[in-house]
Order: sequence, then structure tokens, then C-alpha cells
Amino acid sequence: MTNTNEPNDTAVDSVLPDPEVREFPAHSVGGGTALLCGLLGLTAGVLLVVFGATALTGGGKAAVIVAGVLLALMAFVMMCGLNSVAPGEARVVQLFGRYRGTIRTDGLRWVNPLTSREKISTRVRNHETAVLKVNDAYGNPIELAAVVVWKVEDTAQATFEVDDFEEFVSVQAESAVRHIAIEYPYDAHEDDVLSLRENAEEITEKLAVELSARVTAAGVRIIESRFTHLAYAPEIASAMLQRQQAGAVVAARRQIVEGAVGMVELALTRLAEEDIVDLDPERKAAMVSNLMVVLCGDRAAQPVVNTGTLYQ
Repeated sequence: MTNTNEPNDTAVDSVLPDPEVREFPAHSVGGGTALLCGLLGLTAGVLLVVFGATALTGGGKAAVIVAGVLLALMAFVMMCGLNSVAPGEARVVQLFGRYRGTIRTDGLRWVNPLTSREKISTRVRNHETAVLKVNDAYGNPIELAAVVVWKVEDTAQATFEVDDFEEFVSVQAESAVRHIAIEYPYDAHEDDVLSLRENAEEITEKLAVELSARVTAAGVRIIESRFTHLAYAPEIASAMLQRQQAGAVVAARRQIVEGAVGMVELALTRLAEEDIVDLDPERKAAMVSNLMVVLCGDRAAQPVVNTGTLYQ
């Protein structure tokens, strides 16, 4: 049977715009060579200034000093393009507001010094929602919270498609948890309906799918999601606890009765097969009644010894 309580993920996808920019590698070179050239240029510039100031006179002195200053300044500007990228980090490179790629290679890298570089963590992160109070599919107020494991997959989308991708994930996670909660009941009254308490694994998978669809515009990948808190709201918790206890008692009684009926049937069959005693229908009914009372009673039965005949 098809479950009509499944969330509609296509509705989430239809409202999300296509991304205007996607990540691609930025042009960068090894930073060791660039650092060495920058230090050499800076040293040469300083030496030219010192040489021009001490060893030369006239117009040549000023020219050498200016050349040394320009060389040192150029070397310093070029060294401003150096970036130290740690594992699990990336640098989003922009040139005058235009996206020029992302540096993911860890270590010392060099890019155009006129660009701006924004650091973004690509490590796996956890986000735990606050305890939310919502109504389930049956209208019962419940409390639930979830933890979402996620990471940035596309740094360009995370930077340019949303204002703050961390806040975006937080808001969308809360929205997805609320939507899942109102789609399913806490406890299902029918066997073919999923419930939050009995089918947590299946529902959290659906939560991950819906949340992935919601945050894909921010370049974020959902790794896992799990419920960390699930309970009835305090105002109905006691009533629902009594209902659960009553259901448990009914289920236990049903199992006891089924077992007792099987034992009575086995006793009558063995008596008939072994030809131990011949019971008429009235005595069979009395025996069944006595056995059912003994087997299904809450207290131990008090035996009564019959010293007469079977019919007295």
C-alpha cells in the first residue's frame, strides 16, 4: 500500500533557483618560489637604496634610490599574493568583485595580489536544532530536535548564492524538521502508517533527502541527520503515557490468552490421546473454565482438592 504521508520533495526543488555561479579551481602557483622571489626583490631594493644613498652623488643617486624603492615596493606587493591554506579549508578568490576560482590545494599558494581571498571551512560540521514544539499528523503537540551533519561542497555557491550559508543551513534544518513532524504521527494507529517513534530510521532518511533539496542552493551537502529528542509535549505526556500503558497491557493480555488457549487445547488433546479420563461436554467446559482462570489470572490460584467422585 502506498503511504500517503510521504513528504513531497519535488515541491521543494521547484522553488529553488538555478545557481548563477559554480566552483572552479583558481589559477595559483606554489608559494615557495613566489616567497623566495619576493624576499630577493625586497632585499635587492633595500641594497639599491643603501648603495645609492652612500656610494653615489648627483642625479644618479636619486635614480638608484627611486629604483630601489620601486623594486622593494613591487616585491612587497607581489608577496601580498601569498596564501597559507590549511587542510579542510579553501580560499574563494575575487578580482574586483568577479569570482576567479577557489584554492583548495593546501600549503603555501600564490595568486594575483590584487585579488581578495575569503577563507571558507570545508570540514564536516554538526548543527543541532533547538527543541521544537509542533503538532504531528494527528494534531498532537510533540517536541523534537535533530542533529544534521553537513559540509560545504561548492564554495562559490556558499559565498555568492546566499547571504550567510551557516544561518541558511540552520533555518532550513529547522524548517525541514517541522515539515517532517507534521507529515507523520508520533504513534501510528494503523499498521501501514509510518510513525516518528516506530520508524525513526526511515523518517530520518526522508529528512536528509528533504534537507538536501533545501540547502543545495547554498552548495552544502547533507551527510547525515538524526533525531536527538522526541517526546510528547508536557501538557499531554501523562495522558499519552496512560494510553501507551493501556496498549501494552492489552497486548500482554492478548499474548497471555493466546498462550492459555494453546495450553488448554494441548491438555484436552493429551487427555483424549492417552485415554486418561473420559469427559463429557459439560466437564470439558468446566475444565476449560478452570484452566483459563488459572492461566490468565493475575494472582496465584488456590487449589481445591476434590475427595469425592468426578461428579460430586
